[in-house]
Amino acid sequence: MEFVSKVDRTKYLLRELERAALRDTAKLIRRRILDKARKLRGMRRGKRIPHAFQYWLRRREGDLQIGVKHDTWYGAHQELGTKNQPKRSIIRDTTYENIDQIRIIQGQYLKHIEDENKALGLINEDEEVGDEDV
Repeated sequence: MEFVSKVDRTKYLLRELERAALRDTAKLIRRRILDKARKLRGMRRGKRIPHAFQYWLRRREGDLQIGVKHDTWYGAHQELGTKNQPKRSIIRDTTYENIDQIRIIQGQYLKHIEDENKALGLINEDEEVGDEDV
């Protein structure tokens, strides 16, 4: 009898499936953010917007970050607000508005947890939305 372990291969495949799902999620969210941002007053049509919003898919940490490129017109002051600038929350709101679509994208890639994904959607119908002011 010979024992052949496929644990490492399975870990690799799951990690890569997760990365692919995060990449597609980021593309969706960025596209929806750009649609909203183009409607903001003071934006020049198409010149600055596409480069302001970016996503970072970090390999070592295994996570996804969506944010604003440093020194762009739409920056932290626009997203979080200041005493002279109203809070717009485009990134945060767009992400929360698309939770169901994010679940669908993740489920397409991560079919191994599709049932768990559906269960979490049923159990957590009233998901909390944190509103931390930084």
